[in-house]
Amino acid sequence: MRRGEFLSVMVAALVGWPLSVRALQPGRSVTIGLLGSGTAASQSNWTAAFLQGMQELGWVEGRDLVVEYRWAEGDTDRLASLAQDLVRLKVDLILTHNTPPTLAAKAATATIPVVFATTGDAVGSGLVSSLARPGGNVTGLSSMQPDTAGKRVQLLHEVVPGLRRLGALTDVGNPYSARDILEVQEAAQHLDVEVQAHEVRSGADIIAALRSMPDRVQALYVTAVPVLLAHGARINALAQVARLPTMHGVREMVESGGLMSYGPDWTDMWRRSADVVDKILRGTRPGDIPVQQPTAFDFVVNLKTAKALGLAVPASVLQQATAVIQ
Repeated sequence: MRRGEFLSVMVAALVGWPLSVRALQPGRSVTIGLLGSGTAASQSNWTAAFLQGMQELGWVEGRDLVVEYRWAEGDTDRLASLAQDLVRLKVDLILTHNTPPTLAAKAATATIPVVFATTGDAVGSGLVSSLARPGGNVTGLSSMQPDTAGKRVQLLHEVVPGLRRLGALTDVGNPYSARDILEVQEAAQHLDVEVQAHEVRSGADIIAALRSMPDRVQALYVTAVPVLLAHGARINALAQVARLPTMHGVREMVESGGLMSYGPDWTDMWRRSADVVDKILRGTRPGDIPVQQPTAFDFVVNLKTAKALGLAVPASVLQQATAVIQ
C-alpha cells in the first residue's frame, strides 16, 4: 500500500471512531456517565457490582475513574435531557440500564461509546444491527431470554392456589415491557389464566392501576421496567394490603417485600458489563463487541411475605429457588 493510501485509510478509521476513546492515554483518568433509569438507592447493588468489576480490571473510582451519575428516578421523560447532559460533559463512555435509557443515549450521540448493562430486545428496539455484530457505538448485555415470562407465570400458578385471574402492571411504551406482557398472556392462556394488564407511565399511576383491578384478581405480575423498578417498595406494600402475591423480574424487588422473582441475575450482568467497558476504554470498537446473553439466573422467594399473605410455598417450588428470604 502506498504511503498516501495508508494515510487515507487511517484518517477514515479515525473519523469513524470516538474522539474521547482515541485520545485516551495510559494513566489518564477516564470519565464514565452512568445513566440510571431508577434511583441511586434502587440501583445501588448493580452500581456496586459494576464498580467492583472495574476495580478488578484496574480502574478505581476516585483514582483513574470518574463516574458522573444521572438518575431518571423512573421518569422516562427525563432521559433525553440527562443523556444530552452527559454528552455535553464529553464523557469517555456512557453506561446505561434498560432499553429507554439506552435509546436516549444512542439518540444523544453517535460517537461516544454506549454500553448497556442490561436491556431487552436489543435488535428489535433498534439499538444494534445484530447481536453478533452490533455496529455503531452501542453494545452490551441483553437480558431478553425466551420463556422467562412463561416460567414466572408457571411459578405463580404453583404457589397461588386456584390461580385463574392475574393482574399485571406494565408500560406498553417500553419495548421490553410490550414483548414481556405478550409472553405472559401466551403462557397464561395455556394455564387457563386470564390476564388483566394495566399500564403505568408514572408513579402517580400505580395506585390508580391497583384500584382499577377487579377484586377477583388473585396475584400481580410486575414487569421489570424503570417506572416500576423505581417504585418497587411502594408496589409491594400496596400489593400486601390488597393481599396480592407478586411476581417480579429481579431479586431487588423481592428484597423490598415482593413474594417472588425469576429472571437473569442483573447484578451479575452489571459486573460483566465492566469487561465490555474495559475493552472499549482500551481501544476496541463497540460495534465489534458482540452483545452478550445472561449466564446466571435468579429465582428468589420471600417467605416472610408469603407468611404475611397466608401462603404456603410448596417444597417443590422452594427446591428450585437460588435464594430464600426468611
